Amino acid sequence: MPGNDTKQILINHSSTDCSHNASMATDTNESHLLIIEDDQGRKEFPLEDPVYSIGRDRECNIRLMSQFVSRRHATLVRLPREHNSHSYYYRIVDGDAKGKPSSNGLMVNGRKMPAHDLRNEDEIVFGPQVRAIYYLLRNTERPGQTDNSEYDITLINPGMTEDLED
Repeated sequence: MPGNDTKQILINHSSTDCSHNASMATDTNESHLLIIEDDQGRKEFPLEDPVYSIGRDRECNIRLMSQFVSRRHATLVRLPREHNSHSYYYRIVDGDAKGKPSSNGLMVNGRKMPAHDLRNEDEIVFGPQVRAIYYLLRNTERPGQTDNSEYDITLINPGMTEDLED
């Protein structure tokens, strides 16, 4: 089936080693978040998987509740950054993983686009009153590393202060 070949290319083009996913997150200390606003309000989706389907179909990973959204409106694909094999980004592609475009397309930051490599605070509009904002969150400290001054508790004996004043 040619449709499955396209889906396989999208999946293979991303880093899909699931055993590596947890270590990737801790190595880079990045987290990816998609906040969706639709007819049912606001929902947050932490992004960790290699591929997400977005649309109103019940089987979509990220379900949009609106009659103006296609059943399989868009696909999110995780791709490795060129300069850092432990870091990655997400690309949003109009339509399903088989290459069939949505009826109304995608607007990213006010421009209609067939695909876009997401950057922090990009806004994606799927239809009237249905939008998403993508966040790339970076922590400056690595897990397991702490600032030692945070735990420096110096105990002072009251008798010691008198010696310092003499």
